[in-house]
Amino acid sequence: MAINHPDTHPAQETEPRHRNRNLALTTGLNLLITIAELVGGILSGSLALISDALHNAGDTIAVALSFLALRIGNKKADERRTFGYKRIEILTALLNASLLIAISVFLIIEAIDRFIKPTPVEGGLMLVVALIGLIANLVGVMLLHPHSHGSINIKAAWLHLIGDTVSSVAVVVGGIAIMWLNVIWIDPVITISVALYLVKESWNIVYETTNILMQGAPRDFPFDNLIREATSIEGISDIHHIHLWNLDDQTLHFEAHICLSQDMSLSEADRIRGLLEGRLKEMFHIGHVTLQTEYPGCRPTNIQHHTNP
Repeated sequence: MAINHPDTHPAQETEPRHRNRNLALTTGLNLLITIAELVGGILSGSLALISDALHNAGDTIAVALSFLALRIGNKKADERRTFGYKRIEILTALLNASLLIAISVFLIIEAIDRFIKPTPVEGGLMLVVALIGLIANLVGVMLLHPHSHGSINIKAAWLHLIGDTVSSVAVVVGGIAIMWLNVIWIDPVITISVALYLVKESWNIVYETTNILMQGAPRDFPFDNLIREATSIEGISDIHHIHLWNLDDQTLHFEAHICLSQDMSLSEADRIRGLLEGRLKEMFHIGHVTLQTEYPGCRPTNIQHHTNP
């Protein structure tokens, strides 16, 4: 038996060829950058360059995982996964962001150690390798940018690249400072600054993906407006047992009990239910709505029309 849910609204993109190509190109670029910066960092003695290499290694894993998640996420719903496989992309985004935070913490610890035990840095080699990495990172950012708005999974991978681009810029500046001013301490300062930036940006994705996995409602969703709109419909006296959650980063699901103001025929109750469903989809962009009508109504146990979520 095949499971088919026409209301699940799959992602607008269904693995377009150019997106897959861009993901593959970005993965290859990051792998080359990682090798070049790791070798360059060891030869020049630059922790900032080594940190950039480790970050690029994380980028390579992130983009590869994003590609794999997209392939799995586009599988259709079946008897075991009746909601489909879209949440694999959410799990991947969470994994990528968590990995980035872990790498950043490691780099901060290494940078503090470098403050305590300064090490000479070859600024010229550091600068050349960092410039190559910067150019490659910019190419990767441009390749993934068109696809970063419609998927939190790709957004997480794109954020890896943005962070590494910022890191490469910082390493370039550091290389110039070391060459001209012989300021060795700039190397760990750059490392810590970039790491803190990455932690801040990654935390937002950790919060958002965790909220989705916890069946949470979107941040700042206008519950008051929704309840007010529902109870303004003639024939509805109350709405309760409200549950609103993101299935993934694109699809909202909503279910609730609506209490009818009077006893009425099944056809009239269904008309009112359909009216509310239409408004919820049109005004609040909810993709999947499940409503239960009742009279006089059961005892509410969660969000009611006079309370906030």
